Amino acid sequence: MDDAMTESRNHVTQCPRLRNLQFSPFKERDEQYIVLWDPTGLAPEKLLVPMSYFYLLQYFDGQHSLDQIGAEYLKRFGEFFMPARLHKLVADLDQKLFLEGERVEAAKQSAVAAYLEAPVRKAVFAGKSYEGDGEKLKLQLESFFTSREGPGTMPSENKGKRLAGLVAPHYELRAGGPVYAWAYKELREAQSPSLFVVLGTCHAGLKNLFAVTDKDFETPLGTVPVDRELVERLRLKGGGQFVSEASSHKNEHSIEFQLPFLQHTVGSTNPITMVPVLCSFGPSCLNEPGQRAMAQMVETFIGTLKEVIEESGREVCIVASADLAHLGMRYGDPQPPTDFSFHRCMQSDLEMLKHVENLDPDAFAQYIQKEEDRRRICGFSPIYTLLKLIRAEKGQVLRYDRGITDQFNSTVTFASMAFY
Repeated sequence: MDDAMTESRNHVTQCPRLRNLQFSPFKERDEQYIVLWDPTGLAPEKLLVPMSYFYLLQYFDGQHSLDQIGAEYLKRFGEFFMPARLHKLVADLDQKLFLEGERVEAAKQSAVAAYLEAPVRKAVFAGKSYEGDGEKLKLQLESFFTSREGPGTMPSENKGKRLAGLVAPHYELRAGGPVYAWAYKELREAQSPSLFVVLGTCHAGLKNLFAVTDKDFETPLGTVPVDRELVERLRLKGGGQFVSEASSHKNEHSIEFQLPFLQHTVGSTNPITMVPVLCSFGPSCLNEPGQRAMAQMVETFIGTLKEVIEESGREVCIVASADLAHLGMRYGDPQPPTDFSFHRCMQSDLEMLKHVENLDPDAFAQYIQKEEDRRRICGFSPIYTLLKLIRAEKGQVLRYDRGITDQFNSTVTFASMAFY
C-alpha cells in the first residue's frame, strides 16, 4: 500500500466520516434504537444501533478524531466509551460501507461497472414491494383498482380524452397501490400515447440534478424498452452530463414502482417506450443567488428535453413519481404526528396542489419555499419538471392519502393526479 492510500486509510479510521445515510427510530420492549441504511443500495445491510451510539455518530463528520468523539461521549453520558469499543464501531461501519473512504469508492466503481455491463435494469423490488410472479402481479394490480380505496369500475369523467400526464405516488406499492390505481385508471380509459417520460425522485441525490439511462427496465410482466433515439438526441444536444449518472437508477424504486402499472394498463395491448429520468433538486436552488449554477442546470436539462420531444413530433405522456410530506420522528421531527398535525398537513398539501392543478410551477415552488420545506416534500423535483414539460390545460387531484411508516406513527402523504 503506497503512502497516499495509507494516509487515506488512517484518516478514515482516525477521523471517520459517516456517509449520507437514512435512519429511523425503532423500539423493542423498553429499549429504543435507531436503524441506519444506505438509500443508494451500495451498502446492502441495515444497522441497528442503541441511542447512545447514535449520539456518537453525529461526530462522525471527518472533523473529529476518535479521542474527541470519546470526549463528547464522556461529556454527554458521564462515562468512558472504551477506545477498543470505539475502534470496533469504526471498523464495523467501514466494513459495512457506511463510512466515506477508499472502500466505499471502490464499491461505487464496481457497482457502476456492473450496472453498465448488465443487459437490462433488473426489477430490484419485485417479490419485496410487489408480487414477483407475473400472473400474481396482474391479480395484485387489478385488486388495487377494485379495492375499497381504489377507483372502482365507474367510467372516468375524462374517458376518451387525450391524457398529457400523471402524478402517482412512489410509496410502498403493497400499501399505496389503490392510490396509484386512481391515476392509472385515467390512463387506461384515456387516449394514450406510446411514449412516456417517467420522472422519478432520486432519494440518494444527484450531482447533476438529473440522471437519464438508456437501459431497458425489466419487471415480472416483461421489459419496458427505453426510447434510445430520444435519449441519444438528448445526449447529442449537450445533455451528456445528465447521462453520466445512469447507474443511480440501479437501486432507486421510484421509477420501478410505476412500470407494472404502465405495463398492465396500456403496455399489455400496445407497444410503449419510455425515457426514465431521476430528479433531485429543491425549490431553493431556483431563485437563490448562491445557487444560480444549479438553477441553470435545471433550466438546461428541462429546456433540452422539451426541445428533443418537440422535434420528435410525438405525443408524450409525462409521469411524475412523487410522494409529498414526511412527518414524524423518522423524518427528523422531535415528536410523532398527532391527528391535528396530520389534518393541518393535509390542508397544506391540498392548498399546495392547487398550484399543480393550475399548471403553475413557480407558485408551486414558492409555496414550499415559503414554508421552508418544513414538511419535507419529497416529490418536488419530478412534479416541478412535469409542470415545465407538460402541454395541458388543467390538472386534477384524483385521490389523496397517507401511509404510516413506523411504530411511532411517522407519516408519508401522497396523491394521484391527472392532466388533460
